[in-house]
Amino acid sequence: MLSGFKAFIMRGNVVDLAVAVIIGAAFTGIVTSLTEDVIMPVIGAVIGDADFSSYFILLGDIPASYRGDPNSYAALKEAGVPMIGYGTLVSAAVHFLIVAFIIYLVIQRLKKTMREKEAATPAEAAEIALLREIRDELRAGRAAPSTSH
Repeated sequence: MLSGFKAFIMRGNVVDLAVAVIIGAAFTGIVTSLTEDVIMPVIGAVIGDADFSSYFILLGDIPASYRGDPNSYAALKEAGVPMIGYGTLVSAAVHFLIVAFIIYLVIQRLKKTMREKEAATPAEAAEIALLREIRDELRAGRAAPSTSH
């Protein structure tokens, strides 16, 4: 059982997937920083508030016993006040769009590279087709007659 697991883990696809997950985790940090430290402050500056993630809508009353800042999303959330944190949702949506766009760019580049590779080797493709035809003829026993005497 252990040898079967080892064989499974060492297969190329599993190793490639592990590398992709590690790179993806590192990439997430970059995208999070780009979203939180660059893009959202710009959006917040255009709207008029630099801290976009603190935008929320109260769904209920703030308890009378609450002594924190009534404009602090984090403090209200910790106090259990019902609200919709749409600023956090917008930040997450921007984060998603950045990741999706970068994946789109990578996929487009891979497709272009594959098309270029296929277009660059038409002679090889013709040669392979000819070799397959010769192989099939040899298998069928219809080889061309020998020209040597």
